[in-house]
Amino acid sequence: MAGRRLRAEALQRAGVEAMTIEWEGKMADTSKKEEKEYSSSETGKVYQKERLFFRELTGLTYSLREELKRIRKVPRVIKGKDLKFKKGSQFYNVDILTPKEKITQVLYAHYIVIAPGGKSDKHGHMNEAMFYILDGKGHEIHDGVRYDWEAGDVVVVENSCVHQHFNDDPNRPARALVIKSKPLYLFMNMIMQEVVEEAPKDPVPGHEGFKPTYLPE
Repeated sequence: MAGRRLRAEALQRAGVEAMTIEWEGKMADTSKKEEKEYSSSETGKVYQKERLFFRELTGLTYSLREELKRIRKVPRVIKGKDLKFKKGSQFYNVDILTPKEKITQVLYAHYIVIAPGGKSDKHGHMNEAMFYILDGKGHEIHDGVRYDWEAGDVVVVENSCVHQHFNDDPNRPARALVIKSKPLYLFMNMIMQEVVEEAPKDPVPGHEGFKPTYLPE
C-alpha cells in the first residue's frame, strides 16, 4: 500500500510539473505576442504576468542554513547582455535586481532610458528612490516642484511623492541607474502606490525608430 501511495504521489507531482511547464510555455508565447508589460483598467495597471513584489523566506531549520547555502551560490555578476528592456515608446526600463531573482531581499535596482525629448509616466509610491544619472540632461517634477539634473547628478525621490521624469535633450537619450528598498516597504504593508498619468504611447516625433541601449552614444 505504501508503495502504491508513493507511486501515486510521484505521478501527481509529475502531472503538476507538466502542467506548470505547459502554463509557463503559454505565458512565454503570450509575452512574445504582447510587447506591452501591462494594460490599463479601472483598478490601474494590470500586468500581463503576475508580478512578485516581495518573496517569502522559509526553512527547515531555525538557523536558516539552507537559505544561507543558497545565497552563497547566487550570481555575483549580472551580465547586461542578458537583461531586456520593457515599456516604451519614450520611457524604457530593465530590471536588474528584484525579488524574483532571489538574490537580494531588500534592494530593488533597475536601469532606465528616456528617449530624446521623452518622458515617463507620472506615479507615486511610499518608498524612496535614488537615481544616479549616467548620461543626458533633464528634469523631474516632484509634487509639482521642478528639479533639473544632468549626467553625474544624484536624484532623490522622497517618500510618498508623485513624480515624473523628463529628458530635456531633443537629440540624445538620458540614462539612469535606480536603486530603492521597495520590497522592504511593501513587506511592512506600506503598499499605497499608483500611476496617475500614463506614459505617452506614441514615440517622440522624429525619433520613431529610437532603440534603447546600455552604453552612452
